Amino acid sequence: MKKITAFIPFTDEEAASALVEQLIQNELIGKIFILAPYKTKRINKTEQIVTDNFQSSSTIKKIVECSGSHYTLLISKPVKINFGQFAVERFIQTAENTNAGIIFSDYLEIKDGVFQPHPLIDYQYGSIRDDFDFGPVLLLNTSALKKSAAHSKKNYTFAGLYNMRLKLSMNNSIQRIPEFLYTAEETDLRNSGEKQFDYVDPKNREVQIEMENAAAEHLKRIGAFVKPPFQEINFTGVKFEYEASIIIPVRNRETTIKDAVNSALSQKTNFNYNVIVVDNHSTDSTTEILLSLLEENKNLIHIIPQRKDLFIGGCWNEAAHNSNCGRFAVQLDSDDLYKDENTLQKIVDKFYSAKCAMVIGSYNLTDFELNEIPPGLIDHKEWTDKNGPNNALRINGLGAPRAFYTPILRKIKIPNVSYGEDYFLGITISGEYKIGRIYEPVYNCRRWEGNTDAALDIQKVNANNSYKDRLRTFEILRRQKFIRKTFAKK
Repeated sequence: MKKITAFIPFTDEEAASALVEQLIQNELIGKIFILAPYKTKRINKTEQIVTDNFQSSSTIKKIVECSGSHYTLLISKPVKINFGQFAVERFIQTAENTNAGIIFSDYLEIKDGVFQPHPLIDYQYGSIRDDFDFGPVLLLNTSALKKSAAHSKKNYTFAGLYNMRLKLSMNNSIQRIPEFLYTAEETDLRNSGEKQFDYVDPKNREVQIEMENAAAEHLKRIGAFVKPPFQEINFTGVKFEYEASIIIPVRNRETTIKDAVNSALSQKTNFNYNVIVVDNHSTDSTTEILLSLLEENKNLIHIIPQRKDLFIGGCWNEAAHNSNCGRFAVQLDSDDLYKDENTLQKIVDKFYSAKCAMVIGSYNLTDFELNEIPPGLIDHKEWTDKNGPNNALRINGLGAPRAFYTPILRKIKIPNVSYGEDYFLGITISGEYKIGRIYEPVYNCRRWEGNTDAALDIQKVNANNSYKDRLRTFEILRRQKFIRKTFAKK
């Protein structure tokens, strides 16, 4: 019996024929199936599965039924693939040595006719986000795939493949080969700053609901699913001189810092507040601009840390642990603006009405001149009181601005990093405490060439994703422990 049954999506006749010719030359490949939305012209030595959605549960079941080999080779995206020297053999060798359910590898991609490396990252216990990048080529252990499909009670239109790999991940059964085993022609040429908002695009809402359901079921299976009631906060226990502090970490933002500070200072409230700017040893004119603003504003506090090893999270710690920090610590990035003068009041009101430890707002995505740009409003409506804390582990962001009950910040401590520190706070706090949400826009997030995540190279994207996956791993383990303790007490 041949070791592999291959399944490839139909792109066009020329591309499909070229890939089929590659595969039939390899003695490891047995049957080859074309996945197409309609009956197409029969390609040499192939059979067809008619499906208009490669990600559905029904397609996965058809693949399981048709795969009569030890391994199933699945091209998961309709892109042109060219396998490298002994690439298929390397996939099989690794699968047999590790007994993994899924094998994937790094690859080369062609962008505008140029070959570029596309390294991927290792799969972790916490890599449960549905946009994890496996590349377009997966080798599946057919036996494990069949077991997964046999235990799948729900039929997903969009989350079938996602649900399958969540099940296969439970036994550390997903392995990456850090070698460039094939070449793929890249069709999505957008930069990282554009791609990161795909999951909040309203047109993808139906897809997101299915992904959320699949993720929730996975968390239940592994004992990490949290549910109400979450802890509410009694705000009368601790006295503060200021009711709120707007915290702005900054380094070398001479172009935007004055606008940000003025936006903070212009807030109209029925309580006293201050603005704490943590100036992380700027080397441009940022410090001078802040000093000039300081002369006219008594509620502006300018901190230059003694430490020189701080990133954004460390700067937040400096502000949150400062004696001038108010009861509520409210975010404002140094290149963004509040939507209007009522933002701070709305945030503080939400703390009291929801009795929550954290408030997450919604924002408009704009260019530097505050003109709205796609996808416009980012409101994270996938957050619900019932399942938001679980869904937070599936997605990469939770909205802005973020605000915190200061004693909670001081208790948890913020990681000294410049990416993911806010996500850490969101998933950590939401696992136990109530979160307040504001779904109307209260913040303007400006996208411009100076943004730290506007257009990142693949190495930086990988580093960011790997770190957030690690945070998810830590949080899932923490929640499992917390849930076990809770049940033990009962």
